Amino acid sequence: MFKLKKISFLLIALVFAFSLIGCAKNNTTAPSNEDKSQIEATKNTTYPLKIKDSLNRKITIEKEPSKVISVAPNITETIYALNKENTLIGRTDFCTYPKEASKIQSIGTLTGPNIEKITSLKPDIVIASNHFREQDLKKLEELNIKVVVLSGPESFENTYDIIKNVGKILNANSKAASIVSNMMKKVDYVKEKVKGKDTPSTYYVVGFGKNGDFTSGKDTFIGRMITIAGGKNAASDITEWKYSIEKLVEKNPDILICSNKFNSKNGIKNEQGYKDLDAVKKNKLFEIDEDIINRQGPRLADGLEAMAKIIHPEAFK
Repeated sequence: MFKLKKISFLLIALVFAFSLIGCAKNNTTAPSNEDKSQIEATKNTTYPLKIKDSLNRKITIEKEPSKVISVAPNITETIYALNKENTLIGRTDFCTYPKEASKIQSIGTLTGPNIEKITSLKPDIVIASNHFREQDLKKLEELNIKVVVLSGPESFENTYDIIKNVGKILNANSKAASIVSNMMKKVDYVKEKVKGKDTPSTYYVVGFGKNGDFTSGKDTFIGRMITIAGGKNAASDITEWKYSIEKLVEKNPDILICSNKFNSKNGIKNEQGYKDLDAVKKNKLFEIDEDIINRQGPRLADGLEAMAKIIHPEAFK
């Protein structure tokens, strides 16, 4: 009798255990398409890699590049952020960040790279971005040097794509995904901080003086950044960059933002038309590091935050 009770108890226990396992299996949620894409995005790159660049050119990269030339500051910054600086053998005169980049030999300027110098370095790949000339691309192609051009619309979304594509080329997908994720979080953080606040009219000084007045129109990325940062773009009545001092005086914006380079602030304070603006008189002329808002790289979200702190300093106290 005792043995039968013992056997019965064991059978019940086994049935109960198997029922729990079945429930666990039934409750297991299949990964979503978003989860699958995230997993895929962080996998190691498989070579040969076939990639389509911003010019719709199909390029095949046979093996992981160990010798890379960057022909754009944002690409150089991205390579360092991906911890792939050991692959960098050439950069432009304008690649000033991080400071360590100055130790890498220059191959010339953004719009005038030295083709002979590039050829002599025998790169596995050349990565270019905005402002890369078609004539330079053709010369390099004729020399059988592989070039990928990563550029396109000025937007955070396109910046994310550039970073992820550089990560894919250099087999740093996980790091690229991490950088993009952190940038997205910072953008959301800034949006939340300025949400519901007044939108002071804001004018970004791209150029002024005898060469003409230039700013960020409504279709430019910096113009859109002003809006995201909680301001109203004073130059929303134009597209592209050309403006006039007459329009600016008429608009008389609440805030002026200029580059922290080239002694711009002092120049604006003494420039005809500008010096009479309320923003200048009321000390509402602010400097910003233009590199963090002009370059479509890993520091772009930092640039947005810096701009938001100028427009709404009270929101970040």
